[in-house]
Amino acid sequence: MPAVNKTSWNVGYWVFALLLLVWLQSAWQAASTVEAVPYSEFERALADGRIDEVTVGDTTLTGRLKSPGPDGKTTLVANRVEPDLAQRLSAYPVPYRRVVESTLLRDLLSWVLPGLVFFALWFFLIRRVLEKQGGGLGGFMSVGKSRAKVYVQADTGVTFADVAGVDEAKAELQEIVAFLKDPKGRGRLGARLPRGVLLVGPPGTGKTLLAKAVAGEAGVPFFSISGSEFVEMFVGVGAARVRDLFEQARAQAPAIIFIDELDALGRARGAASAIGGHDEREQTLNQLLAELDGFDSSTGLVLLAATNRPEVLDPALLRAGRFDRQVLVDRPDKTGRVQVLRVHTRKIKLGAQVDLEQVAQLTTGFSGADLANLCNEAALAATRRGADEVSVDDFTVAVERIVAGLEKKNRLLNPRERRIVAHHEMGHALVALRLGDGGVVHKVSIIPRGIGALGYTIQRPTEDRFLMTRAELEHKIMVLLGGRAAEQLVFGELSTGAADDLAKVTDIARDMVTRFGMVPALGPLSYEPPRQAFLEVPGYVPGGWQLSAETRLRIDEAVREIVTQALARTTELLVRERARLEAGAQALLERETLDEAALRAIVGVDEGRAAPTMPAPSRAPDQTP
Repeated sequence: MPAVNKTSWNVGYWVFALLLLVWLQSAWQAASTVEAVPYSEFERALADGRIDEVTVGDTTLTGRLKSPGPDGKTTLVANRVEPDLAQRLSAYPVPYRRVVESTLLRDLLSWVLPGLVFFALWFFLIRRVLEKQGGGLGGFMSVGKSRAKVYVQADTGVTFADVAGVDEAKAELQEIVAFLKDPKGRGRLGARLPRGVLLVGPPGTGKTLLAKAVAGEAGVPFFSISGSEFVEMFVGVGAARVRDLFEQARAQAPAIIFIDELDALGRARGAASAIGGHDEREQTLNQLLAELDGFDSSTGLVLLAATNRPEVLDPALLRAGRFDRQVLVDRPDKTGRVQVLRVHTRKIKLGAQVDLEQVAQLTTGFSGADLANLCNEAALAATRRGADEVSVDDFTVAVERIVAGLEKKNRLLNPRERRIVAHHEMGHALVALRLGDGGVVHKVSIIPRGIGALGYTIQRPTEDRFLMTRAELEHKIMVLLGGRAAEQLVFGELSTGAADDLAKVTDIARDMVTRFGMVPALGPLSYEPPRQAFLEVPGYVPGGWQLSAETRLRIDEAVREIVTQALARTTELLVRERARLEAGAQALLERETLDEAALRAIVGVDEGRAAPTMPAPSRAPDQTP
């Protein structure tokens, strides 16, 4: 709260205390000089000649004594008033008078005082709300003030030692911190401090954590604010807050400004603005652009921003001279996942047999936030079973809970459904083990999990890979079709359990045809716009290019041919391995869950076999529609 507001409230407190003191003094004086007596005693005082003057009120008689009594009282008050009072008073040689009591003050207070109490309570509550929102006592007058939270070195409790798995992004920001600490040494060759650094990456990869680490390392004021906090219901508030934010930062330079969720503020200006739909947001963006052009980097002012939607940002915001650097904060690779797991297991008591590299193999595609949740779930699993330390099995349970969902122990399947699910999952596992390039089959289970998942198969890649050949993609399709092929082979009919598998198979085959140019008959062409501009936005489907009806028909035929050939090859493999398929399904029915060693014993894969070369993320559980 500003100091002016504190001063005004202190003066108010003093005035209230002074009025209260005056009231207490008058009340104490009245109590020390006025004595309430019965009417009979009052009449005796009149008869004795001790009263000098009588004042008659509506309900009281007040008599002023000629001389103070032994107790120091100078006034007597009686509450009883006789109807023949005037006749009785006339019998004594004492003047008396009639006074009409005014009830204006009492009536006024009866109406005003409750209103004042209500207003004071309302004002107190509104003031507290405004303080929490950053408005302070000024209320609407301070609505244009920036709501940025200011941190110094010790406030965040996060340093670069707490950030792992994003070494390149950390190195970029470490250079910014070094520039702020030693501007002359870093600029001795004429280099200048970058004005802006934009952190780009999927959700949960550590963009905000990196910004907090900068605050913990830089030792300079750190202004943190979300992009959505600039815009309010009042026109012009966003631009005013941007100006106030940069004014505060300049006053405390060198300093760092961090804007989280920049896409809420810097969304690209479009044709919709012609009808006034986005005037306030665009005015705020224009003010931000002006401030970025206006401040001098030699003053030591740096702007950090984070977003997971860079494709929607205005191009004027991303040009050189505003955000000079765009740093990708991506999901960690295997080495990065091991580092992240080490950070999040510092306070967890791990068993001696826990190998974090093995856990990292199980978590391909996990972000930093996912890994933090994994460690917490593993610790909770160990606590539930009353263990003294966290074991490998607890991490496996945590992975299954995150990937496949919670176990549904009350979902009971009839014997035929259990046999279908067992053969389905064993079909996946057997094809994966025989092909050998989809990773190690870590676990197979027929315990229902999540929503509609009747079983699941988890594969663990042995190494990080970033390219896939056509043969590897076809093998991936075969593994996904292994469950459907096993059902057709054993039971002679199909069920709804392969719905999720078929959706994934169709996506892979269509990408092979339309994006990767892997069908010679269609040529080395791409039939879909590129997707890399979007950071894996769920549910995003780019608008297709204009294709002729003949081309679309040929694409559909190519997709169907890829899937049909893969299904035929999968069925042929399972026919040769029918005995092992039946043995594995029977073991699943008896145990409900088979680990890697049990699968190797059933299928006959020895430990000395060459390691698979194709990484595959943990396969999602089979879903029923």
